[in-house]
Amino acid sequence: MPDTPPARIGIVTVSDRASRGEYEDRGGPAIRQYFEDVLTSPWEAVPRLVPDDRGAIAAALVELADAEGCPLIVTTGGTGPAPRDVTPEATLDVAEKVMPGFGELMRQVSLRKVPTAILSRQTAVIRGRCLIINLPGQPRAIAECLDAVLPAVPYCVDLVGGPRLETNPDRIAAFRPKT
Repeated sequence: MPDTPPARIGIVTVSDRASRGEYEDRGGPAIRQYFEDVLTSPWEAVPRLVPDDRGAIAAALVELADAEGCPLIVTTGGTGPAPRDVTPEATLDVAEKVMPGFGELMRQVSLRKVPTAILSRQTAVIRGRCLIINLPGQPRAIAECLDAVLPAVPYCVDLVGGPRLETNPDRIAAFRPKT
């Protein structure tokens, strides 16, 4: 049986300052570390660092989903109410289906920690055979949100025709219906 190629996971950091080299990207590395800790199936990160620009974000998402073949893309940053926070809009620009339950759950979990979580506009969408999830920019919030939604992510990736993602059940138990 041939070896299965690793799943390519897009990790997009959205930040004007980090994209200009004025600020260290902490979100992208936090996402990579999270997946290293949780995923047991082969995967490789396909990172991108883009400014808070709707067109640049959308272009990165299209490239990762369509050209790079990523079955999962996770963004960090640009989900707040500030004028330059346009990640959800760029994500919706490239969407074929909206998955509102992801954002609802992430906000619910974050509200247990901080009352300003109601200001967050995370969303998730499907584009072709790719699930795209918007996360907040803070590394602690990234892990909290991924802990909440990751049990459903492998099955969602299965349903859209992506590769099988396996998790460490001692860390996160992926849910798949019994067949």
